[in-house]
Amino acid sequence: MLTRAGRIRTAGDGHRTEPGDPRHGRGGAARRSLAGAGLALLLALGAAVPAIAAGRADPGAECPPGQSDCSVWDDDPGTPGDPGGGGDGGGGDPDGGGGGKCQWNGRTVKCYDDVLGWFNNGDGCYYKLAEPQPEAPEGQQWYTRTCNGGDLGTQTNVLRDTPPPGFGAPPDPEELARRALAKITIAAPRIAVAPRRSNGPGLVGLPVWMWGRNDDRKYFGPTQRASETDRGLTVRITATFDRIVWDMGDGRKVTCRGAGTPYRADGPLAGRRSPDCGYHSGYPKAGDYRVRATTYWTVTWEGGGQSGVIPVNRTTGTVPVRINELQVVAQ
Repeated sequence: MLTRAGRIRTAGDGHRTEPGDPRHGRGGAARRSLAGAGLALLLALGAAVPAIAAGRADPGAECPPGQSDCSVWDDDPGTPGDPGGGGDGGGGDPDGGGGGKCQWNGRTVKCYDDVLGWFNNGDGCYYKLAEPQPEAPEGQQWYTRTCNGGDLGTQTNVLRDTPPPGFGAPPDPEELARRALAKITIAAPRIAVAPRRSNGPGLVGLPVWMWGRNDDRKYFGPTQRASETDRGLTVRITATFDRIVWDMGDGRKVTCRGAGTPYRADGPLAGRRSPDCGYHSGYPKAGDYRVRATTYWTVTWEGGGQSGVIPVNRTTGTVPVRINELQVVAQ
Protein backbone atom coordinates (compact mmCIF):
# COMPACT_ATOMS: atom_id res chain seq x y z
CA MET A 1 0.00 0.00 0.00
CA LEU A 2 1.05 3.62 -0.31
CA THR A 3 1.95 4.70 3.22
CA ARG A 4 2.26 8.28 4.40
CA ALA A 5 5.98 7.93 3.94
CA GLY A 6 5.41 7.18 0.27
CA ARG A 7 6.48 3.52 0.36
CA ILE A 8 4.56 0.67 -1.24
CA ARG A 9 3.34 -2.33 0.69
CA THR A 10 1.38 -5.21 -0.80
CA ALA A 11 -1.44 -6.83 1.12
CA GLY A 12 -1.42 -10.56 1.63
CA ASP A 13 -4.57 -11.02 -0.45
CA GLY A 14 -2.87 -10.29 -3.77
CA HIS A 15 -3.62 -6.61 -4.41
CA ARG A 16 -2.53 -3.20 -3.29
CA THR A 17 -4.11 -1.35 -0.41
CA GLU A 18 -4.32 2.39 0.00
CA PRO A 19 -3.69 4.85 2.86
CA GLY A 20 -6.08 4.40 5.76
CA ASP A 21 -6.54 0.63 5.32
CA PRO A 22 -8.35 -0.45 8.54
CA ARG A 23 -5.84 -3.29 8.92
CA HIS A 24 -3.16 -0.77 9.87
CA GLY A 25 -2.95 1.64 12.81
CA ARG A 26 -4.94 2.05 16.01
CA GLY A 27 -8.71 1.96 16.15
CA GLY A 28 -8.89 -0.58 13.29
CA ALA A 29 -11.54 -2.74 14.99
CA ALA A 30 -13.83 0.20 15.73
CA ARG A 31 -13.39 1.52 12.20
CA ARG A 32 -14.19 -1.89 10.70
CA SER A 33 -17.34 -2.11 12.83
CA LEU A 34 -18.52 1.33 11.78
CA ALA A 35 -17.52 0.79 8.15
CA GLY A 36 -19.23 -2.58 8.01
CA ALA A 37 -22.48 -1.29 9.48
CA GLY A 38 -22.53 1.75 7.21
CA LEU A 39 -21.73 -0.13 4.01
CA ALA A 40 -24.16 -2.95 4.82
CA LEU A 41 -26.96 -0.43 5.38
CA LEU A 42 -26.23 1.52 2.21
CA LEU A 43 -25.96 -1.52 0.00
CA ALA A 44 -28.94 -3.31 1.54
CA LEU A 45 -31.04 -0.25 0.73
CA GLY A 46 -29.48 -0.05 -2.72
CA ALA A 47 -30.30 -3.68 -3.47
CA ALA A 48 -34.01 -2.90 -3.30
CA VAL A 49 -33.72 -0.71 -6.40
CA PRO A 50 -33.72 -2.68 -9.68
CA ALA A 51 -30.42 -2.45 -11.48
CA ILE A 52 -30.32 -1.25 -15.05
CA ALA A 53 -27.90 -2.96 -17.40
CA ALA A 54 -25.81 -0.33 -19.07
CA GLY A 55 -25.25 -0.18 -22.80
CA ARG A 56 -23.35 1.95 -25.25
CA ALA A 57 -25.57 4.98 -24.62
CA ASP A 58 -25.88 4.75 -20.83
CA PRO A 59 -26.39 8.05 -19.05
CA GLY A 60 -23.22 8.86 -17.17
CA ALA A 61 -21.13 6.24 -18.97
CA GLU A 62 -18.03 7.34 -20.86
CA CYS A 63 -15.94 5.40 -23.34
CA PRO A 64 -12.20 5.98 -23.62
CA PRO A 65 -11.00 7.98 -26.64
CA GLY A 66 -11.13 5.98 -29.85
CA GLN A 67 -13.15 3.15 -28.32
CA SER A 68 -16.87 3.27 -29.10
CA ASP A 69 -17.97 -0.18 -27.94
CA CYS A 70 -17.32 0.01 -24.19
CA SER A 71 -20.09 -0.89 -21.75
CA VAL A 72 -20.42 -0.66 -17.99
CA TRP A 73 -22.95 -1.71 -15.42
CA ASP A 74 -23.60 -0.86 -11.80
CA ASP A 75 -23.15 -3.31 -8.95
CA ASP A 76 -26.03 -5.64 -10.00
CA PRO A 77 -24.91 -7.09 -13.36
CA GLY A 78 -28.30 -8.40 -14.48
CA THR A 79 -28.11 -9.77 -18.01
CA PRO A 80 -26.07 -7.24 -19.99
CA GLY A 81 -25.40 -7.70 -23.69
CA ASP A 82 -22.07 -8.57 -25.25
CA PRO A 83 -19.70 -5.57 -25.32
CA GLY A 84 -18.06 -6.85 -28.49
CA GLY A 85 -14.33 -6.35 -28.75
CA GLY A 86 -11.90 -8.24 -30.89
CA GLY A 87 -8.34 -9.20 -31.33
CA ASP A 88 -5.47 -6.84 -31.66
CA GLY A 89 -6.38 -6.18 -35.30
CA GLY A 90 -2.74 -6.31 -36.20
CA GLY A 91 -2.45 -7.98 -39.57
CA GLY A 92 -5.22 -10.35 -40.56
CA ASP A 93 -5.57 -10.42 -44.35
CA PRO A 94 -9.13 -11.23 -45.45
CA ASP A 95 -8.00 -11.71 -49.07
CA GLY A 96 -5.60 -14.53 -48.33
CA GLY A 97 -1.90 -14.46 -49.11
CA GLY A 98 0.35 -12.89 -46.54
CA GLY A 99 4.02 -12.09 -46.20
CA GLY A 100 3.57 -8.70 -44.54
CA LYS A 101 2.56 -5.37 -46.06
CA CYS A 102 4.21 -3.32 -48.80
CA GLN A 103 3.50 0.22 -50.02
CA TRP A 104 2.84 1.38 -53.57
CA ASN A 105 1.52 4.79 -54.68
CA GLY A 106 0.28 5.58 -51.19
CA ARG A 107 -1.64 2.37 -50.65
CA THR A 108 -0.89 -0.85 -48.83
CA VAL A 109 -0.52 -4.05 -50.82
CA LYS A 110 0.47 -7.59 -49.90
CA CYS A 111 4.16 -8.38 -50.21
CA TYR A 112 3.18 -11.88 -51.33
CA ASP A 113 0.06 -13.01 -53.15
CA ASP A 114 -0.81 -16.68 -53.66
CA VAL A 115 -1.76 -16.01 -57.32
CA LEU A 116 0.51 -13.15 -58.36
CA GLY A 117 3.70 -14.00 -56.48
CA TRP A 118 6.15 -11.55 -54.86
CA PHE A 119 5.89 -7.77 -54.89
CA ASN A 120 8.80 -5.59 -56.03
CA ASN A 121 8.71 -2.18 -54.33
CA GLY A 122 11.04 -0.82 -57.01
CA ASP A 123 8.61 -1.04 -59.93
CA GLY A 124 5.27 -1.84 -58.29
CA CYS A 125 4.99 -5.23 -60.00
CA TYR A 126 4.38 -8.78 -58.76
CA TYR A 127 6.65 -11.56 -60.08
CA LYS A 128 5.98 -15.27 -60.21
CA LEU A 129 7.91 -18.00 -62.07
CA ALA A 130 6.08 -18.69 -65.32
CA GLU A 131 4.30 -22.04 -65.42
CA PRO A 132 4.97 -23.89 -67.61
CA GLN A 133 8.50 -22.45 -67.92
CA PRO A 134 9.26 -21.57 -71.59
CA GLU A 135 12.67 -22.44 -73.00
CA ALA A 136 15.23 -19.93 -71.72
CA PRO A 137 18.98 -19.33 -72.13
CA GLU A 138 21.17 -20.96 -69.53
CA GLY A 139 21.12 -19.11 -66.21
CA GLN A 140 17.90 -17.22 -67.00
CA GLN A 141 14.23 -17.78 -66.09
CA TRP A 142 10.88 -16.51 -67.30
CA TYR A 143 8.72 -14.62 -64.79
CA THR A 144 5.08 -13.63 -65.08
CA ARG A 145 4.98 -9.94 -64.21
CA THR A 146 1.82 -8.20 -62.99
CA CYS A 147 2.18 -4.44 -62.64
CA ASN A 148 0.14 -1.48 -61.39
CA GLY A 149 0.04 -2.86 -57.88
CA GLY A 150 -1.54 -6.14 -58.92
CA ASP A 151 -3.87 -5.12 -61.77
CA LEU A 152 -4.52 -8.29 -63.73
CA GLY A 153 -4.89 -6.38 -67.01
CA THR A 154 -1.14 -5.86 -67.50
CA GLN A 155 0.47 -9.29 -67.19
CA THR A 156 3.57 -10.02 -69.26
CA ASN A 157 6.33 -12.63 -69.29
CA VAL A 158 9.84 -11.27 -68.77
CA LEU A 159 13.24 -12.98 -68.92
CA ARG A 160 15.58 -12.31 -66.01
CA ASP A 161 19.10 -13.35 -65.03
CA THR A 162 18.30 -13.09 -61.31
CA PRO A 163 15.12 -13.01 -59.25
CA PRO A 164 13.65 -9.52 -58.80
CA PRO A 165 14.08 -7.72 -55.46
CA GLY A 166 11.85 -9.13 -52.76
CA PHE A 167 11.33 -12.43 -54.56
CA GLY A 168 11.31 -15.45 -52.23
CA ALA A 169 11.59 -13.42 -49.05
CA PRO A 170 10.56 -15.48 -46.00
CA PRO A 171 7.52 -14.39 -44.00
CA ASP A 172 8.07 -12.13 -41.02
CA PRO A 173 7.45 -14.17 -37.83
CA GLU A 174 6.16 -11.17 -35.89
CA GLU A 175 3.74 -10.39 -38.71
CA LEU A 176 2.47 -13.97 -38.49
CA ALA A 177 2.17 -13.55 -34.71
CA ARG A 178 -0.04 -10.50 -35.17
CA ARG A 179 -2.16 -12.34 -37.70
CA ALA A 180 -2.56 -15.14 -35.16
CA LEU A 181 -3.49 -12.56 -32.51
CA ALA A 182 -6.27 -11.34 -34.78
CA LYS A 183 -7.84 -14.82 -34.54
CA ILE A 184 -8.55 -14.51 -30.82
CA THR A 185 -10.62 -11.97 -28.91
CA ILE A 186 -9.36 -9.87 -26.02
CA ALA A 187 -11.98 -7.43 -24.79
CA ALA A 188 -12.42 -4.91 -21.99
CA PRO A 189 -14.78 -6.34 -19.38
CA ARG A 190 -17.87 -4.60 -18.18
CA ILE A 191 -17.09 -3.26 -14.75
CA ALA A 192 -19.05 -2.75 -11.55
CA VAL A 193 -18.51 -1.02 -8.22
CA ALA A 194 -20.26 -1.01 -4.86
CA PRO A 195 -21.55 1.31 -3.60
CA ARG A 196 -23.03 2.72 -6.79
CA ARG A 197 -24.33 6.21 -7.40
CA SER A 198 -27.65 5.13 -8.89
CA ASN A 199 -28.71 3.43 -5.64
CA GLY A 200 -27.43 6.06 -3.25
CA PRO A 201 -24.09 7.53 -2.20
CA GLY A 202 -21.26 5.83 -0.39
CA LEU A 203 -19.52 7.32 2.60
CA VAL A 204 -16.04 8.73 3.14
CA GLY A 205 -13.62 6.13 4.42
CA LEU A 206 -15.78 3.08 3.77
CA PRO A 207 -14.45 0.26 1.57
CA VAL A 208 -15.34 0.10 -2.12
CA TRP A 209 -15.70 -3.17 -4.06
CA MET A 210 -14.69 -3.44 -7.72
CA TRP A 211 -15.15 -6.32 -10.14
CA GLY A 212 -15.50 -7.10 -13.83
CA ARG A 213 -17.59 -9.42 -15.93
CA ASN A 214 -15.87 -12.79 -16.00
CA ASP A 215 -18.16 -15.14 -17.92
CA ASP A 216 -16.02 -15.32 -21.03
CA ARG A 217 -12.30 -16.01 -21.52
CA LYS A 218 -11.89 -12.86 -23.61
CA TYR A 219 -12.11 -10.75 -20.44
CA PHE A 220 -9.75 -12.40 -17.94
CA GLY A 221 -8.63 -15.62 -19.58
CA PRO A 222 -7.74 -18.39 -18.99
CA THR A 223 -4.89 -18.50 -21.47
CA GLN A 224 -5.79 -18.24 -25.15
CA ARG A 225 -3.71 -19.77 -27.95
CA ALA A 226 -3.62 -19.50 -31.73
CA SER A 227 -1.25 -20.06 -34.64
CA GLU A 228 -0.65 -18.83 -38.18
CA THR A 229 1.19 -20.56 -41.03
CA ASP A 230 2.59 -19.03 -44.20
CA ARG A 231 4.95 -20.64 -46.73
CA GLY A 232 5.95 -23.40 -44.37
CA LEU A 233 6.56 -21.20 -41.33
CA THR A 234 4.26 -21.60 -38.33
CA VAL A 235 4.14 -19.09 -35.49
CA ARG A 236 2.26 -19.85 -32.27
CA ILE A 237 1.03 -17.32 -29.74
CA THR A 238 -0.02 -17.60 -26.10
CA ALA A 239 -2.14 -14.77 -24.64
CA THR A 240 -2.23 -14.56 -20.84
CA PHE A 241 -4.13 -12.11 -18.64
CA ASP A 242 -1.75 -10.27 -16.31
CA ARG A 243 -3.59 -7.69 -14.21
CA ILE A 244 -6.37 -5.13 -14.06
CA VAL A 245 -5.59 -1.60 -12.89
CA TRP A 246 -8.48 0.43 -11.49
CA ASP A 247 -8.36 4.21 -11.78
CA MET A 248 -10.55 5.34 -8.89
CA GLY A 249 -11.03 8.85 -10.25
CA ASP A 250 -9.31 10.57 -7.31
CA GLY A 251 -5.72 10.12 -8.40
CA ARG A 252 -5.41 6.69 -6.80
CA LYS A 253 -5.02 3.39 -8.64
CA VAL A 254 -5.61 -0.14 -7.37
CA THR A 255 -4.05 -3.17 -9.05
CA CYS A 256 -5.82 -6.54 -8.88
CA ARG A 257 -4.72 -9.88 -10.27
CA GLY A 258 -8.17 -11.14 -11.16
CA ALA A 259 -11.73 -10.15 -11.99
CA GLY A 260 -12.71 -9.45 -8.39
CA THR A 261 -15.71 -10.68 -6.40
CA PRO A 262 -19.24 -9.33 -7.07
CA TYR A 263 -20.77 -7.67 -4.01
CA ARG A 264 -23.97 -9.16 -2.60
CA ALA A 265 -25.92 -7.16 -0.03
CA ASP A 266 -27.28 -10.41 1.40
CA GLY A 267 -24.02 -12.36 1.16
CA PRO A 268 -21.68 -13.50 3.93
CA LEU A 269 -19.25 -10.63 3.17
CA ALA A 270 -21.88 -7.87 3.22
CA GLY A 271 -20.50 -4.76 4.89
CA ARG A 272 -16.94 -6.01 4.78
CA ARG A 273 -14.15 -5.25 2.36
CA SER A 274 -13.66 -7.22 -0.85
CA PRO A 275 -11.55 -10.36 -0.43
CA ASP A 276 -9.59 -9.80 -3.62
CA CYS A 277 -10.22 -6.46 -5.34
CA GLY A 278 -11.22 -3.36 -3.43
CA TYR A 279 -10.37 0.19 -2.51
CA HIS A 280 -10.13 -0.76 1.14
CA SER A 281 -9.51 2.67 2.65
CA GLY A 282 -12.35 4.19 0.67
CA TYR A 283 -12.45 7.73 -0.66
CA PRO A 284 -10.85 10.30 1.65
CA LYS A 285 -13.15 13.14 0.53
CA ALA A 286 -16.78 13.53 -0.42
CA GLY A 287 -17.51 14.11 -4.09
CA ASP A 288 -18.45 12.58 -7.43
CA TYR A 289 -15.91 10.21 -9.00
CA ARG A 290 -15.64 8.16 -12.16
CA VAL A 291 -14.02 4.75 -12.02
CA ARG A 292 -12.49 3.03 -15.02
CA ALA A 293 -10.19 0.05 -15.43
CA THR A 294 -7.55 -1.24 -17.83
CA THR A 295 -6.77 -4.92 -18.32
CA TYR A 296 -3.25 -5.92 -19.32
CA TRP A 297 -2.37 -9.08 -21.27
CA THR A 298 0.98 -10.55 -22.30
CA VAL A 299 1.08 -12.22 -25.72
CA THR A 300 4.20 -14.31 -26.32
CA TRP A 301 5.03 -15.78 -29.72
CA GLU A 302 7.60 -18.17 -31.16
CA GLY A 303 8.38 -19.59 -34.57
CA GLY A 304 11.09 -19.66 -37.20
CA GLY A 305 13.75 -19.74 -34.52
CA GLN A 306 12.56 -16.40 -33.13
CA SER A 307 10.34 -15.30 -30.26
CA GLY A 308 8.89 -12.12 -28.89
CA VAL A 309 6.25 -10.40 -26.77
CA ILE A 310 3.29 -8.29 -27.86
CA PRO A 311 1.73 -6.26 -25.00
CA VAL A 312 -2.04 -5.82 -25.23
CA ASN A 313 -4.35 -3.74 -23.04
CA ARG A 314 -8.05 -2.90 -23.06
CA THR A 315 -9.68 0.06 -21.27
CA THR A 316 -13.27 0.05 -20.03
CA GLY A 317 -15.85 2.78 -19.85
CA THR A 318 -16.50 4.58 -16.57
CA VAL A 319 -18.82 3.97 -13.61
CA PRO A 320 -19.98 7.00 -11.59
CA VAL A 321 -19.56 6.91 -7.80
CA ARG A 322 -20.90 9.49 -5.34
CA ILE A 323 -19.37 9.76 -1.86
CA ASN A 324 -20.87 11.70 1.06
CA GLU A 325 -19.38 12.70 4.41
CA LEU A 326 -19.71 10.14 7.22
CA GLN A 327 -21.85 11.65 9.98
CA VAL A 328 -21.16 10.41 13.50
CA VAL A 329 -23.76 11.08 16.19
CA ALA A 330 -22.28 11.45 19.70
CA GLN A 331 -24.40 10.37 22.68
